[in-house]
Amino acid sequence: MASRIEDYAIVGDMQSAALVSADGSVDWLCLPRFDSEACFAALLGRPDHGCWRIAPEDELAGRGGATVRRRHAGDTLILQTRWETAGGIAEVTDLMPPREKGEPPVLIRLVQGVSGTVDMGVRLTLRFGYGSIVPWVTKTEGGIRATAGPDSVWLRTPVNLMPQGLAHTAAFAVSAGEIVPFVLTYLASHLSAGACRAKRFGFP
Repeated sequence: MASRIEDYAIVGDMQSAALVSADGSVDWLCLPRFDSEACFAALLGRPDHGCWRIAPEDELAGRGGATVRRRHAGDTLILQTRWETAGGIAEVTDLMPPREKGEPPVLIRLVQGVSGTVDMGVRLTLRFGYGSIVPWVTKTEGGIRATAGPDSVWLRTPVNLMPQGLAHTAAFAVSAGEIVPFVLTYLASHLSAGACRAKRFGFP
């Protein structure tokens, strides 16, 4: 079930935008532009219509207990979500860097340990066509690729994502001073990984 509209924050690159709920889920994102079809559409339906949640494992499991605070960094569309748990504090930073002409859109999610150690979890459900199309997902070096017709999305991360039903999940721990990156790039399906912008930001 989608969150209330007032519980969403926006991140964007002036050509597209993602809506991120207070529980750490990207529930709306049209790629490569505002007028493109959504690849995350849980905002208008159910989680299996496409969403991407990063949160402490206990929160993903429905056990709760964490305190969450979030804000935009200064006068930017960079969203910072801070999770305070019994084991420590972790912060998720979401941003879509502005792109030069011809560059593909990128959504970056950085999980940073602030104090202690926090067990985090990821649940990624990619859907194209406003939640109506289940893509073909393949493992790549450093992540996964989801393809449906002319569209593809590449996710690069050091975290080992595993298939679970028609979604991908992972669990990992982040300690103080550590940063775990997730870089999602949209590309036309005939293009290769070499066209991804991830390396521009120092990620594999």
